[in-house]
Amino acid sequence: MTSHFFTRDGSKWIPQYLTAIDAVTCIGCGRCVKVCSREVMHLHGVDESGEILGACDGEDEDFDGELSRMIMVIDHAGRCIGCGACARVCPKKCQTHVAADKIVG
Repeated sequence: MTSHFFTRDGSKWIPQYLTAIDAVTCIGCGRCVKVCSREVMHLHGVDESGEILGACDGEDEDFDGELSRMIMVIDHAGRCIGCGACARVCPKKCQTHVAADKIVG
């Protein structure tokens, strides 16, 4: 992967791609999904045992009464452009980002 990235004015810049969200720390507040223009992540329901029940389509979704809490899940990692907006708004700092020049692939 290339290590040469630039902004429009020619300044050097390294994208920081979202690679993981800690399901234990995430509170499912939704701030990150609101600032993400690429639909990289979505809220998912979790039951009391920590099993992910599925994507939450609306605020009324309760997964037949099994919903314990909601967390953010990365479901389209390849869409991330590494802007870091999600990291800046996360109150729990539960995301992991990796610099584009450190990703092997």
